[in-house]
Amino acid sequence: MCIISFHFQDHPHYQLIIAANRDEFYERPTEEAHFWTDEPNVLAGRDLKQMGTWLGITKEGRFAALTNYRDLKNEQPNKVSRGEIVRSFLTGQQHAQAFLHDLRNNKKNYNGFNVLVGTTDELYYYGNRQENIVKIDAGSHSISNHLLNTPWPKVAKARRNLREYVMNTERVDVERLFEQLNDHEHANDDLLPNTGVGLELERELSPVFIKTDNYGTRSSTVILITHDNEVTFVERTYNSGTFKKENTFHFTIQKSR
Repeated sequence: MCIISFHFQDHPHYQLIIAANRDEFYERPTEEAHFWTDEPNVLAGRDLKQMGTWLGITKEGRFAALTNYRDLKNEQPNKVSRGEIVRSFLTGQQHAQAFLHDLRNNKKNYNGFNVLVGTTDELYYYGNRQENIVKIDAGSHSISNHLLNTPWPKVAKARRNLREYVMNTERVDVERLFEQLNDHEHANDDLLPNTGVGLELERELSPVFIKTDNYGTRSSTVILITHDNEVTFVERTYNSGTFKKENTFHFTIQKSR
């Protein structure tokens, strides 16, 4: 997942609004979003190489999503798959904060990542390239391949566009959020970050929706959770940048008493 924008606890109709793109190599085998047969409470796509996931939600309202931290010079083979982090939270029972404390203690087991975990009551952020576990404030936020709300052009743009739209509408139209996720505009060169991949690749990775010859946006996901705990989960998948399929799910969160 390369960008996650979300609006939390600051809307009259929705507790949580999520708009996210997953970017990955086109050849990596992936399963579309579904309720897993081995974990029937989990709704998520699945990476068929390592059997983890990048974003998901459970019938009880546990939510998690992850992005990689772009730091290619320090990437090491044979680390634990980062998708295991999301899978582990979704299939477990641990409180989000305790989960992240344990994760922080084992942060060296993984290449760089950012993760968002919690429920509509509390959300937390942690990235293993910094030390702090952050409780998410109400409002709009965005994560790409650096830290939470890092002012990269696409991060600032996605956060701003999401906030401007949801704060001026009572009922969110998922099509409007998919339009935001389908933004192919490149940032100006003078605004690009320097993450060690070279100017040409920085330019290709700067849009919200990425399309290169062998890597790009594989899926876009919109999740809406109302104050009545009604969930709408819509995923659109892509094949080399071309729309492939849409999957839509509706359910009511069954919170434990």
